[in-house]
Amino acid sequence: MKKYVIHGGRPLYGKVEISGAKNAAVGIIPAALLVQGPCRIENIPEISDVDFLLDILRQLGGSVRVINRTTVEVDCSHVRCQTVPYDAGRKLRASYYLLGSMLGRFGAAEVPMPGGCDFGSRPIDQHLKGLAALGAEVRVEKGYMCASTETGRLKGSQIYLDVASVGATMNLMLAAVLAEGTTIIENTAKEPHIVDLANFLNSMGADVTGAGTDVIKIRGVDKLSGGEYSIIPDQIEAGTYMTAVAAAGGEVRICNIIPKHMECITAKLVEMGVEVDEDGDALVVRRHGPLQRTNIKTMFYPGFPTDMQPQIAAVLCLAQGTSVITEGVWDNRYRYTEEFRRLGAKIQVDGKIAIIEGVEKLTGAPMEACDLRAGAAMIVAGLAAQGTSEISNVQHIERGYEDIIGKLSRIGADIRVVMVPDPEQKKSHIAG
Repeated sequence: MKKYVIHGGRPLYGKVEISGAKNAAVGIIPAALLVQGPCRIENIPEISDVDFLLDILRQLGGSVRVINRTTVEVDCSHVRCQTVPYDAGRKLRASYYLLGSMLGRFGAAEVPMPGGCDFGSRPIDQHLKGLAALGAEVRVEKGYMCASTETGRLKGSQIYLDVASVGATMNLMLAAVLAEGTTIIENTAKEPHIVDLANFLNSMGADVTGAGTDVIKIRGVDKLSGGEYSIIPDQIEAGTYMTAVAAAGGEVRICNIIPKHMECITAKLVEMGVEVDEDGDALVVRRHGPLQRTNIKTMFYPGFPTDMQPQIAAVLCLAQGTSVITEGVWDNRYRYTEEFRRLGAKIQVDGKIAIIEGVEKLTGAPMEACDLRAGAAMIVAGLAAQGTSEISNVQHIERGYEDIIGKLSRIGADIRVVMVPDPEQKKSHIAG
């Protein structure tokens, strides 16, 4: 096991290269199951969620060849297995995308109920409702989502999502590209990674239109063929480094981004007194003066992303005045606030609302990452805090951030990895 140790209170200077988008990669890799022939996927982030998904494809019988650090070639032409191994599928939430892709390819699938971060109820009812509309019968048995069709092929249909769910939108796109006839999905989510998945599918021969709007039309095709595709930069990783500069101070050039994807985050940081200048595919972020309070409500894209809520909260802990955050997407996403209080933050939570009274300084303390984005927010807070902070359960952070220690160290952060004994191993050694 390991933990991160941060000596905070140091401003950040230099440049950071942003990796490929985690939320796009975890949809595009399962999409390779739909393709007859090799897919060369570039700009893949080196994160554990990607490793888990590639390993699942190997276990199903797919060929996965690592070309270099950010490029893999995947060929699932010879996959026949329709059951995802239980232990492998339980490791991440994005395993549910295998349900849509395997149903689309085979007309049947057995996928473990998803794992991933635990921050409240995240139902998959919209996924199941949509798959049923496409002609699948889905049931839950012994921890598996088991789905099948009578004819072996899904049929196009009209689907209305009760909630603009990102996961359901992507899963239904995967299921529908090889379905017979036309599928129209209404009230879809519009996030950049949804557009990226549609572009990937189209580059392999699919016919998907409307991604990025609230109506997506998919005309089913008989097969997808191999090709090459490069994943978009990670909006949330870029936003996390922006908040790190805002909290700790300094000036950092954040490279390899799509500035339009960052506008919802940039606007709030500018409101808080942070300078953000666009320069081609980079943003230069500066903060030398005091931070100002603001109010934030998380929403589906193009609103402020829920995946940036804990990180912006870390910055608001140091802003002058009282700020209010309203979580408009998920329940129970404020578990990290108890950890922030260890640093001296003043936060009160009531349901979906957090009230943050800015303090003059935070002081380092031990913290425990409870999920991916909360863990990243604890790093942001630790970088700004005076003294030493330690973060445990860092496996959550490594699910979604490539080389976060190296990237932060290169811009002046004093952060390192320390190995610690596994308590279970220690217990068993004492017992023996």
